Amino acid sequence: MRIAREFLRRPTAVFGLIVVLLVVIGALAAPLIAPYAPDEQLFDGLTLEGAPIGPDAAFLLGTDTLGRDLLTRLLFGARTSLIIGVVANGTAVAIGLGVGMLAGYLRGPAGNALMRFTDLMMAFPALLLAIVLAALFHPSLWIVAMVIAMVNWVQVARIVYTETRGLVERDFILAERSLGAGHGRIVFRHVLPHLMPTAIVWGTLGIATTVLLEATLSFLGVGVQPPEPSWGNIIFESQSFFTSAPWLVIFPGIAILLTALSFNLVGDALRDILDPTQRGRM
Repeated sequence: MRIAREFLRRPTAVFGLIVVLLVVIGALAAPLIAPYAPDEQLFDGLTLEGAPIGPDAAFLLGTDTLGRDLLTRLLFGARTSLIIGVVANGTAVAIGLGVGMLAGYLRGPAGNALMRFTDLMMAFPALLLAIVLAALFHPSLWIVAMVIAMVNWVQVARIVYTETRGLVERDFILAERSLGAGHGRIVFRHVLPHLMPTAIVWGTLGIATTVLLEATLSFLGVGVQPPEPSWGNIIFESQSFFTSAPWLVIFPGIAILLTALSFNLVGDALRDILDPTQRGRM
């Protein structure tokens, strides 16, 4: 209840949550509310010269160069972005949480080895590494999700490692050890619950980064492949028609911007609420 009350006091966070809920509802209900099939090519969506139709009563956001309804493709593209965002970011948070917690708890040679590997992964530019990994495999929705997870877990691991190092020196952990508690009890009963607020915050903030990275990979042609709709590949397919049909780029760009911004607003609010050091500064 306290978290909900503090969250509702932040207008920007409420705005972000409303947008996120609208995107989620639109993605889940896409087959029910989309006026057409995502790959349906409509003769009414093209002019006699073969140019796409702009926004009108029949096509609220216009059509693309193949006569497909843009609103429909944006709704189904939201499903792609959210699936990749949740799966990729959830996997990244789980890997980062496990690696960081083990390294911080074990310390010594094992912990140092895990963190040196993390540092090695952080040395590679995330976008460049994602492009290389995506190019090595046949791009698909699930391959793209795993590629993004493989490049995004390192930040979580570094944060969790630092927090775990501080936790294992706390008096209640030392008391548990003196009472003979095993490693499993200490980790799962005491260390992990203290790390969950960090995991929740990074899980929310990371979705925004994941959506942007997926759109970037799809725009570069190594992400989700057509005809499966993705906000990134919608822009990629339409970039050369920006001057004659700007709605093909503007509307998916707005969708990416609002979704990423909204997840960031929600994540920032959760960080302020769940982090006791941030609460002291409010």
